[in-house]
Amino acid sequence: MSAEMNITYITFGGHVEVEKYRYIYFVIMFMVYVLIICSNCTVVWLIITHKSLHEPMYIFIAALLVNSVLLSTVIYPKLLIDFLSEKQIILYHACLFQVFMFYVLSSSEFLLLSAMAYDRYVSICKPLQYPTIMRRTTVSIFLLLSWFLPAIQIVVPVLRNSITPLCNFTLKGIFCNNSVNHLYCVTSKALSIYGMVVLFNGALFPMLFILFTYIKIIIVACQSCGNVRKKAAQTCLPHVLVLINYSCLVTYDMVIVRLESEFPKTARFIMTLQFVTYNPLCNPIIYGLKMKEISKNLKRLFS
Repeated sequence: MSAEMNITYITFGGHVEVEKYRYIYFVIMFMVYVLIICSNCTVVWLIITHKSLHEPMYIFIAALLVNSVLLSTVIYPKLLIDFLSEKQIILYHACLFQVFMFYVLSSSEFLLLSAMAYDRYVSICKPLQYPTIMRRTTVSIFLLLSWFLPAIQIVVPVLRNSITPLCNFTLKGIFCNNSVNHLYCVTSKALSIYGMVVLFNGALFPMLFILFTYIKIIIVACQSCGNVRKKAAQTCLPHVLVLINYSCLVTYDMVIVRLESEFPKTARFIMTLQFVTYNPLCNPIIYGLKMKEISKNLKRLFS
């Protein structure tokens, strides 16, 4: 705490031997960040520039990849600065902003995957009604809600926490997430209940909706001809892989907060780096290899 200017700093206590390996950490994570930006932006650029990809499914994929880049940008620049700094600190209000952006974009990922699942459901189960239902207006509304709804829900606890007194100024992590709740002198019961509601709305409900939608698609595909089954497998499998990958990472984020005192520091550090690396790198690889039209245009681009 700086008494003269009344500025509060939070120290990141999750780094492991950063003084010894700072340049190794920096080079590796900088290369990963550049790779994330290049791979995601390449697929987004393909979707924007090729009219054959101007369909709802590909627009949602582009939105998901843009979301991954934004989520990485919330974490990586500050992380890279910390690797080269003598002290790994952040302004408390900047930390809250990072928490806000991290959970808004994380929740948006689930909502975008929900929109993609609904798009596949209409395409496979109601093909004749698809042009009427999945109009440009519908797609725009889904995209707007995917980013707007999480922001409205998550801004409430963040604003409340901004005026809550702190008793601890060291965060057991390398970026700001739900671990900030361990910094407060008193934990609000009302905020904890509200947090569970937000978790249900932003992650669990979309996940249940996606599972229900894909079960319906599987049932319809099994009762249909071979072409429908092939279409379902080609277009739904990448979404399912991304959902499984991201669900595992979100589960890790929730569990690690609960087991903060029991989890070894080195293991936490390694797993957190994996957490911020896997999903934004896997998404463009999965969609680039598994989506036939995107894969075809990628091969054309690199040949």
